[in-house]
Amino acid sequence: MLYNKNMDKFGALSDPTRRKIIEMLANQGPLTATDISKHFKVSPPAISQHLKALREANLVDVEKRAQQRIYRINPDAVREMEDWARRIKQLWEQRFDALDALLQVEKSKLENQGK
Repeated sequence: MLYNKNMDKFGALSDPTRRKIIEMLANQGPLTATDISKHFKVSPPAISQHLKALREANLVDVEKRAQQRIYRINPDAVREMEDWARRIKQLWEQRFDALDALLQVEKSKLENQGK
């Protein structure tokens, strides 16, 4: 469920070109496909394929204006990924806290044995 939905997003971001596109949109705001493609050495059709993958992963929204397509980050998708990462971080923090507690107990046992 949530795993697959996020993996589609993370899978789309596994490509460095797509990550760069997302970074550009985050820094500069909405951009046309032409403006985006100017920043890459690959062909405009290749950038179109990357934009399609980002659209299909719901990471970007596209608005058609006459002959232009304007791309912007989908903030809901970014929040969803951020929430997922936060939950994973919390799980790991809980595990580390449990390990710390166990180590403290073992340390106390060793200190008491030495007395």
